[in-house]
Amino acid sequence: MSTSSGEDRKALVVEDDEDIRSLIEFTLSTQGFSVMTVDSGLAGVDAVRDHDPDLVTLDLGLPGIDGIEACRRIREISDAYVVMITARDDEVEKLIGLETGADDFLSKPFSPRELKARVNAMFRRPRRGPQTVAVPVNNHVAAEPEHEVLRHGTLTVDVDGRRAFQDDSELTLTRTEFDLLTELMRTPARVWTREALLRSVWDTEWATDTHLVEVHIGNLRRKLGEGPGAAKLIRTVRGVGYRMEAPS
Repeated sequence: MSTSSGEDRKALVVEDDEDIRSLIEFTLSTQGFSVMTVDSGLAGVDAVRDHDPDLVTLDLGLPGIDGIEACRRIREISDAYVVMITARDDEVEKLIGLETGADDFLSKPFSPRELKARVNAMFRRPRRGPQTVAVPVNNHVAAEPEHEVLRHGTLTVDVDGRRAFQDDSELTLTRTEFDLLTELMRTPARVWTREALLRSVWDTEWATDTHLVEVHIGNLRRKLGEGPGAAKLIRTVRGVGYRMEAPS
């Protein structure tokens, strides 16, 4: 593992190609990250566990365990932003990567400018707040007075505390899933197009693939318990996008 100095934010680059690894390391260090690098999936999982980075760039085609399996293991221990990087323009692999918890993906070759734009957009969103800010009390969230709290049926979201609850149970959401849920709950009567959610949540001109929205909405629905036959909290408006279903 190698490390280059930065300021407050930590990034981990998991990439077996030395040239690409050096390019990503340099690009992120110019954005104020303290950057660690490793060259295999297992080493990446260990580095996440040991160093708790804020951002992980994860190559899909790694030796040992591949990027998809590494992402799955990382998601069990971290809520870091994960950008998956692939040399193959394979839609199925990209979708699988997103379903395992990646927040975004880049296809090789990519420019340093594009990587900077994607990362800067992610970090314009707030990170999860302290665990002591809000706690569920009798199906509600007791939050600090200045916190924005959203409620919709059995769902409660403390926006500033970055915590979401369904009844008395806290939901384990990735940052992107949390941001999607927040946008939908802030305007429950609005039908959001996929393109509008992409602009609002990913907040960058480089994100143009609406598959990002569809996959993260699917992941969010599963965590809300929307299996076959279950009540839908997020409704698909055919040919348009999504909206919150009115509480029953």
